[in-house]
Amino acid sequence: MDRLWAPWRSRYIDMKKSPGCIFCIGKSRARDAKRYIIQRGALSFSMLNKYPYNNGHVMIAPYRHVGDIAGLSAKELFEMMEILIETKRALDVKLKPHGYNVGMNIGKIAGAGYDAHAHMHIVPRWTGDTNFMPVTAGSKVVSHSLESLYRLLTGKA
Repeated sequence: MDRLWAPWRSRYIDMKKSPGCIFCIGKSRARDAKRYIIQRGALSFSMLNKYPYNNGHVMIAPYRHVGDIAGLSAKELFEMMEILIETKRALDVKLKPHGYNVGMNIGKIAGAGYDAHAHMHIVPRWTGDTNFMPVTAGSKVVSHSLESLYRLLTGKA
């Protein structure tokens, strides 16, 4: 039997789920690297997904804790789209994916892990990235660590 070792997953499995919202980050930049905040705008920001669907999976959210996109202002929505485009450009240069999935999970039933805070996902895709691992082993292989990807996308050590 082959084994896929993923010891970093034990942190997620064993951790006590905090009642807070990962997207309510405040204005202080002191913990940006620890939270994997890639970019901050005036009204919204982007961050790496700690439990990514694929390498380079980034989430974009407004600072305001709003659960439904209908509650966001036109300025918030516009800035989120600007950050999405800038994120895509950075991923194009740094990871060179062949395509992307971009979207929102609205509501718990739709798969939103944090359904009380609206956010978007951009997931880089490569030809052949949907292989036998997720189907037969229920596992996804992610080629970069969060730390190396954070450094790659932000240029920070």
